[in-house]
Amino acid sequence: MLRDTATEPRPNGQLEALTLAVAADLPVLLWGEPGIGKTAALTQLAATLDLPLTTVIASVHEPSDFSGLPIVGDDPARQGVPMAPPDWAVRLVEAGRGLLFLDELSTAPPAVQAALLRLVLERRIGALQLPPGVRIVAAANPRSSAADGWELSPPLANRFVHLQWTHEHEVVVRGLGGIWPLATLPRLDPAKLPQAVEFARRAVCGLLTARPTLVHRLPTTETRRGGPWPSPRSWEMTLALIAFATAADASRDVLSQLVRGTVGDGPGLELLAHIDRMDLPDPELLLADPDTALLPERGDLRQVVLDGVVQAVRNRPDKSRWDAAWALLARALATGAPDLVVVPATTLASLRREDWDVPDTIGRLTGVVALSRRADRAAERTSASASRKVGR
Repeated sequence: MLRDTATEPRPNGQLEALTLAVAADLPVLLWGEPGIGKTAALTQLAATLDLPLTTVIASVHEPSDFSGLPIVGDDPARQGVPMAPPDWAVRLVEAGRGLLFLDELSTAPPAVQAALLRLVLERRIGALQLPPGVRIVAAANPRSSAADGWELSPPLANRFVHLQWTHEHEVVVRGLGGIWPLATLPRLDPAKLPQAVEFARRAVCGLLTARPTLVHRLPTTETRRGGPWPSPRSWEMTLALIAFATAADASRDVLSQLVRGTVGDGPGLELLAHIDRMDLPDPELLLADPDTALLPERGDLRQVVLDGVVQAVRNRPDKSRWDAAWALLARALATGAPDLVVVPATTLASLRREDWDVPDTIGRLTGVVALSRRADRAAERTSASASRKVGR
């Protein structure tokens, strides 16, 4: 009776990221403290997707269990010595599909990790080739909480999508009450696939063109080498994940987990910022028709767009373009936070030439700029007063 549980549709970002990476046929490595529910999540995922689950505890196996056991035949000089696969690999091949779960990966010694390289990348165990229907997911504890733990070798770590697995209080409570989140495969829209692939290529290639040093950057510390870091292999995985996430309309949070879990936090955040800029409207198009311009709702993106409009006027100053920029700032003031227009308005005012008449729209912005300046002066006086008190 205690094992009789049900599932419910429930938003879960880390479960969605895991399912999307599995759907993209990329090896996934779940990092989390012991007892956090990594194994339970994989069991539930396999049951929901109707995939046979094969669990292999990496730390209790020998390297030959993954590279194959040599079997001497009748005439080894002519036929060679074949490498026989273990029984669990044979069962996966016979089933034609399944979820291979490599548990306790961080407690596997370096020799076993080296033997796992071919399994994770090429899906080969000895002379046996795993079928395309087999997906690979691994789990590991941080070295500080692993029993006799090892850092992952850089070649093995670079073959995984690394996801940080944490628990949510409400999910655990409802699960213990008998209802767990439902894991579902992402639904890819076939009509969006060509555009999704093109978008992913533009995103990754655009960033690497501007930042060539990110193509391959091996971390300097042993701990960071055992996590996600950028290489041509991991960028290729990132490209696939962006395409899948775009075609499945995945949330930004899910995309962030996948990207940062493949190339690392620094390059991943740079890529996300680059993707945001890709969707920004062209300043020239905004200046051409300011009355119908659609500005981003997010404050940081709106600030970038307004700064870009002012820079476009600076690059090619013209009375009509200057007036159009003021119209855009007035539109931004009416549809967003007033403080976002202060710096662009101040810069745009400095570009005025003597023979340019002041547009009517500038009157709506004067009060905002003046109020912002008074607030800045008040903040400076407060800060200076506090500094004097500390000095005494």
